[in-house]
Amino acid sequence: MFKVLILAYYYPPMGLSGVQRILKFTKYMPKFNWQPTVITTGDVAYFAHDFSLLKEAEKAGVNIIRTEAFDLNSIIGRKYGTLNMPKEAVRKIYSNFSKTFFIPDNKKSWAKKAYKKAQELLKKEHFNILFVTIPPYSSFVYAAKLKNEFNIPLFVDYRDLWYGNHFAFYPTYYHKYKHRKLEYKSLKASNKVIVINRKIKEKLLTTYPFLTYDDISIIPHGYDPEDFQKLEIESSASKIKLTYSGIFYESITPEFFLKAFKQLLIERPDIAAKYELEFIGHLRSENTKLITELNLNEYIRNLGYIEHKDVVIKIASSTILWMMIGESKNSDTISTSKLFEYFGTGKPILASVPDGTAKTSLQEYGAAFITEPYNIEQIKSRLIEIHDLFIQNKLPKPNGEFVNKHNREYLTDQLTTQFQFYLQD
Repeated sequence: MFKVLILAYYYPPMGLSGVQRILKFTKYMPKFNWQPTVITTGDVAYFAHDFSLLKEAEKAGVNIIRTEAFDLNSIIGRKYGTLNMPKEAVRKIYSNFSKTFFIPDNKKSWAKKAYKKAQELLKKEHFNILFVTIPPYSSFVYAAKLKNEFNIPLFVDYRDLWYGNHFAFYPTYYHKYKHRKLEYKSLKASNKVIVINRKIKEKLLTTYPFLTYDDISIIPHGYDPEDFQKLEIESSASKIKLTYSGIFYESITPEFFLKAFKQLLIERPDIAAKYELEFIGHLRSENTKLITELNLNEYIRNLGYIEHKDVVIKIASSTILWMMIGESKNSDTISTSKLFEYFGTGKPILASVPDGTAKTSLQEYGAAFITEPYNIEQIKSRLIEIHDLFIQNKLPKPNGEFVNKHNREYLTDQLTTQFQFYLQD
């Protein structure tokens, strides 16, 4: 088999959507004659851990090498493991503090450890490709060093923009200059750039003119069909079960959806009574407080964080799924992993999103009710529309061709084909 060495900070048993893409790539790589070795973290502090995902990687035969780092996340993680998410204001202060004092990010200590471990491996055995998934961006900086030292082909996978990221914080001109310079040097060392959507590709081509159109390939997020096999569906013919799966942070908030539902409850209590709202993940204390203030507790089930296999059962058992992307700089580049798992269910989606790649994907999906992110009146109107179609048994069906092309196995085939093309060239 061909061998690929992967640097991935976010990997099981970490949970949440950030690990799904690289987990599924590594799961399916052996089917296409590629054996993955993943260098990832040891025990680190994180907001969710899911050991069922780790079992999935181990069952697929992924070689997993863990490196410990001397940083705050690792020190806290070794003692406490899974953390509760703080209030958004507290998280934001810590995030901006971290972005002020750590360039490109606070994962530099781990990235350096991963780099040294990769050096050891590359001195002992042959790998055909070096693959790094970002963020964190510090791992890309060290992957570029490995490329230059060992002359190994380097592929980088952009799950988000680096320079100009929608949640970027540059307190000084120096921060902005340094990030761009580091990304420039790392891209210069790369042989191939993989991105999740066309908007990120366009931004990279505009920011770094030395890149050519063919240097960058688009492999979108997807869903794993195996996750949806032999599910015990929990269905209700009388209620409209509307589910949100994920976390809330930065501009991603349930505030406007909840206020829209409250408005619906005041104006059309008969329709509101048909809804059962379910939140999976980290709803956060400020949002549970808002639910209480709006007197909506009887309509809402807060399940907290649950294992991914149970999340799949819940979203597949729902009548409709809700997602939200807030307005922010470069929010048009966001296409979350969660959205594509929603696509895998074949369920209708209520989406509060800005113009951009996520909205385009939803339109192609077909079974979507789209609103502006913060438009309470629009959200309320869509809830009424969904109710009326539900009563008539006329909720829309998705575009099957669009859904099928986001199969994780098919997407891994695309990635390994890119590996093969490069080796042949």
